[in-house]
Amino acid sequence: MAPQSRPPSRMAPLGMLLGLLMAFCFTFCLSRQNQEFALTNPEKSSTKETEKTETKAEEELNTEVLEVFHPTHEWQALGPGQAVPAGSHVRVNLQTGAREVKLQYEDKFRNNLRGSKKGKRLDVNTNTYTSQDLKNALAKFKEGAEVESSKEDKARQAEVKRLFRPIEELKKDFDELNVVIETDMQIMVRLINKFNSSTSSLEEKIAALFDLEYYVHQMDNARDLLSFGGLQVVINGLNSTEPLVKEYAAFVLGAAFSSNPRVQVEAVEGGALQKLLVILATEQPLTAKKKVLFALCSLLRHFPYAQQQFLKLGGLQVLRSLVQEKGTEVLAVRVVTLLYDLVTEKMFAEEEAELTQDTSPEKLQQYRQVHLLPGLREQGWCEITAHLLALPGHDAREKVLQTLGALLATCRDHYRRDPSLGRTLASLQAEYEALASLELQDGEDEGYFRDLLGSVKSLLKELR
Repeated sequence: MAPQSRPPSRMAPLGMLLGLLMAFCFTFCLSRQNQEFALTNPEKSSTKETEKTETKAEEELNTEVLEVFHPTHEWQALGPGQAVPAGSHVRVNLQTGAREVKLQYEDKFRNNLRGSKKGKRLDVNTNTYTSQDLKNALAKFKEGAEVESSKEDKARQAEVKRLFRPIEELKKDFDELNVVIETDMQIMVRLINKFNSSTSSLEEKIAALFDLEYYVHQMDNARDLLSFGGLQVVINGLNSTEPLVKEYAAFVLGAAFSSNPRVQVEAVEGGALQKLLVILATEQPLTAKKKVLFALCSLLRHFPYAQQQFLKLGGLQVLRSLVQEKGTEVLAVRVVTLLYDLVTEKMFAEEEAELTQDTSPEKLQQYRQVHLLPGLREQGWCEITAHLLALPGHDAREKVLQTLGALLATCRDHYRRDPSLGRTLASLQAEYEALASLELQDGEDEGYFRDLLGSVKSLLKELR
C-alpha cells in the first residue's frame, strides 16, 4: 500500500517571515551605526551627523585646556587645538589660509633666550585659552582690524584738530588781541623809556623801576642795560627830588651791581658812587637810605677799585655819621657787616696769594692799594664798633663780634683801654653760658649760643 502523503506544513511561511524580520532588524541596526546603510536621505542625514560631530568636538574642547604653543620671533603655523600666550601676534596668512603666530616683542624673547642659555628660566607666559576664546577672537579678527584702524584714524584726526588750529585763524586772533611777544631787552627798553619820560606820573616811574629790578638780577640783562644807556638813566635817577625815585633807583642799581664787574666799572665811571654817598650823608627817609646802602654794598664788594674811590671820597666818615644817628640801629648792623666783608676780602686775597705762591696777581695789587684798616683806625671805628656790641638782638651781636675779631690786630690797644667793652663782654659771657647750658640740656652738642660764647671767650682771652 502506497504511503499516504502529508498535507503541506504551516511552519514554512512562518520561518520565512521570521527570517525577513531578522534581516530588517539587522539592516536597521547597521544603519544606526553607519550612515552608509541608512534608509533616510543620505545628504540630510550626513549634514545632521556632521553638526552633531562638530558639537560633540566643541564640547570636548570646551571641557579641557588647550595645548600651549610657544612662539618665536618668526612666523610659525598654528596647529589645531593649540593656544598662544598673551601678547603674541596672530595673523591669518591670506595665501595659505593658515593661522600664524610669532612673539610681539622680539627683544624680550631674545633676552629670555639668552637667559636660558645661561641656565636661567625662560620667561614664557603660560596663560592658556579655551576654544571659545579663540573662536570669538578669530570671528572678530577681520572686521575688528578694519573697524579699529578706522576708529584710530578718526580719533587721530580729531585730536589734531583739537590741538592745532589753522595758522590763518591764529593770526586773526592775535591781531584782535594785539598780542606782542617781547624779549627781555625790549621790555627793559620800554621800562627805561617809561621811567625817563617827562609825561610819566610818579606812580608810573616807580612801577617801571620796580619791574626793571626784576630783570636786572640776571647778569646778561644787567649788561644789556649798558648797551642802550639804561644804566646811566637809572644812575641819574639818584638826583631826583622825589625820595621814592631815589629809593627805587638805588634798588635797581643794587640788583644790577651784584657780582657783575662790568656793570660795577661802568657805575663808578658814571658817578654812581658819589651820588650814593651824597644821599647817605643828607637827610633822607630811612627806607631810602636802606636801599642806597644796599646799592653801596653791592658796588664795593669784590671790587677793590671802587673801595679805593670810596676811601678817597670820605666814605668812612659818611658811614660813621650814619651809624651815630638816632633810630638807625638797623643801618648800623649793615654797615658793620660791610666793614667785616671788606676787611676779610683783603685778608683772603693775601692768603690765596701765599698759597699759590703768586705774590703779584693783579687783584692782590689792587687790594694792597686799599688802605682800609688804617682808615678805620683813624676814623675812630675801633670805639664805634665796640659800642655797637651793646645793641640788642643776638644777630646784631654776632655780626659785631665778627667785626671786632677782624679788627683785633688793628684795634687791640683801643679795646684794652675801653672799660665798657670789658664789662659788656663779661655780661655777654654770663648770658651765653646760661643759654648754651640750655642747649646742652636739649641735646644740642653744637648750638648757636655755644658759638657766640666761643667768640666772646676768644675776645676776652686776646684782651687780657
